[in-house]
Amino acid sequence: YFVARSNFSSHTPTTTAKPKKKMKFTQTVLSTALFVAAGSNTCAAFILTPPSSLARLQTTTAGASSLGMVATNEVVEGDAVVTRPKRTRQERLQAASKGLEVHVVGLSIHHADVEVREKLAIPEAGWNAASNQLTASGEITEAAVLSTCNRFEIYYAAPDAREAMACVTRILAERSGLPVSALRKNLFMLSGDDAVWHIMRVAGGLDSLIVGEGQILSQVRQCHLHSIESDGCGGKVLSRLLENACVAGKRVRSETAISKGSVSISSAAVELTEMLSMQDLNLPFSEARLAVVGAGTMTRLLVTHLASRGLKKISIVNRSRGRPEELAEQFPDIDVEIKLMDDLWDVVGRSDIVYTATSSVDYVIDKHLMESNGVATGRPIMLVDISVPRNVGEDSSDVPGVIAYNVDDLKAVVAKNTAMRQKEMIEATNLLKEEADAFVGWRDSLSAIPAINRLQERADQFRQEELKKAQRKLSRANLSEKEMEAVERLSRGIVRKMLHGPMSHLRKSESVEGKAATLKELTAMFRLEEEANGRRSNNAGRRTRRSNK
Repeated sequence: YFVARSNFSSHTPTTTAKPKKKMKFTQTVLSTALFVAAGSNTCAAFILTPPSSLARLQTTTAGASSLGMVATNEVVEGDAVVTRPKRTRQERLQAASKGLEVHVVGLSIHHADVEVREKLAIPEAGWNAASNQLTASGEITEAAVLSTCNRFEIYYAAPDAREAMACVTRILAERSGLPVSALRKNLFMLSGDDAVWHIMRVAGGLDSLIVGEGQILSQVRQCHLHSIESDGCGGKVLSRLLENACVAGKRVRSETAISKGSVSISSAAVELTEMLSMQDLNLPFSEARLAVVGAGTMTRLLVTHLASRGLKKISIVNRSRGRPEELAEQFPDIDVEIKLMDDLWDVVGRSDIVYTATSSVDYVIDKHLMESNGVATGRPIMLVDISVPRNVGEDSSDVPGVIAYNVDDLKAVVAKNTAMRQKEMIEATNLLKEEADAFVGWRDSLSAIPAINRLQERADQFRQEELKKAQRKLSRANLSEKEMEAVERLSRGIVRKMLHGPMSHLRKSESVEGKAATLKELTAMFRLEEEANGRRSNNAGRRTRRSNK
């Protein structure tokens, strides 16, 4: 065990509509560092935890990333191990009605280099585990993770923004292995309406490297679906936000022309190699020998775009034959050569352009591997890496004749794509604003729930009091049980209709200031605060009498 004391104070401007405002926090952390040293079949990890609550860690098995480590809900307090119960979905839904603000923290291709993004990348299967880690300590009520090749973002809702931000930053620093000071230089942080607007732009494809690309909407949809799973941490607010974002993304693509002729990362990579083939290889693109490492979704899109350019033959290298054989069936007009990873260097050695698109967390190709496998011969080879984490090491460009590109090198294609879509972007922005306003109106209506509950309780109390008085008089009329039930229903119906107008007015979308004024007026009009104070006084009196006994 090691004890370390760290002090940090940082100022990070938020990219909001009011750029003068800055998010600032100063925190002194007295941490206990726990080093878990594992054997040859497990990973080792280093994590900082508060001294009062030392998180017990679970290590991942061989082949898994050490970043996959998850904190359990067991904590050490003194000498005892205490299990903190995970908040149920119902508890998170109830918390949402008490006024939770939405925040987003993350990094994207616009703010951070691929070297930083790959340190935080989480495979989709681990999104919910990461969300549970974020909500385990209690500072964060709801959380959802979105991790793609171009962005890593955490959406969360919390009652205390400063504590939640400190929690998120600490966990991200632990996962990435980067110091907090270095990490915060790459992060963007948005809160409230700015966070809502950001996810709308993301789902609409306006924040993508390739404006209008469709893959991001599918990824946001998966983020939403994971958040509402039994082990998800979406809650009432975040799940509604992500659902609205998916609706917004669908509207943008169906009601504007922003997705027509748009390109994905895969097609941008094809366009880049087509544009630079003569310059880098002194060879027309149509004559180049092509190969791709990996056989997932990115490869399928890649082959689709290559086929549209008249591709006749391609080599696919993969760990197994299943997916490549499926691709061969999907593209019967293309001669697909299927090779396993054992034949990787044979394929690289005879190819002119090699695309890499695997989920490996380690480099598939780098300088040392090329030299040791005899492909560093000085012959021109173009390596195009469209994976995050990267599959091609930076030092590959040091090999004579090798020209390596990654997703950050697609800027020229992106600029051309964006210029062609300016008009559609304006139309899309207007649609996204409609959906953002709809969510904000719904979110603000949550603040009226306590007042609506008090109003209903107050009215029902009056109804019951008056009904009891009437029942004493009606008892002499010898009314039947059904007739008395009719009187009961009549009283409920009158109250319900009388309250319909005030409650509808409270729920309807308006400015925050207007809603606050309406709440104040109705609270005073129906003396709701007096009723609440009266209940608190009665409860206190009962507790005092019990204690005296």
